[in-house]
Amino acid sequence: MTSRNAGFSLIELMVTLAILALLASVAVPFAQLVQQRQKETELREALRQIRNALDAYRQGVREGRIESPADASGYPPDLDALWQGVADKTKPDASRLYFMRRLPRDPLFPDPAVPPAATWGVRSYASPPDAPAAGRDVYDVYSLSGKTGLNGVPYREW
Repeated sequence: MTSRNAGFSLIELMVTLAILALLASVAVPFAQLVQQRQKETELREALRQIRNALDAYRQGVREGRIESPADASGYPPDLDALWQGVADKTKPDASRLYFMRRLPRDPLFPDPAVPPAATWGVRSYASPPDAPAAGRDVYDVYSLSGKTGLNGVPYREW
């Protein structure tokens, strides 16, 4: 009667390690894709929130609730006015109009120490759409990232 050694052979261990390496090589790119999709979802939502707030500010100017010079476009002078609020000129008790609770950061901006307003590129009302530039007001925002999204469109053009 021969006694068989309990345990795994070297070949069984090598096959197991090869299978684990194969599974890991598939899982890592998938995890990176999931992370990129999450950031794109955050970017899309942040752009939607800021653009809705810009439109609400413009509507407030049209309704006469926000003081605006006659030669101005009616858009806010900076992004901080959206969350810091502006005086409501229809209320004598110095009430303020707020358009956002907080200004979201660009999720693709690399430096977390930069204030949220500085993470966005801004386009003024007077600048052309194909060459956005800052000016006296904020008409639109865009990501400063030079990367391209999963849909093939650069983030700056979202």
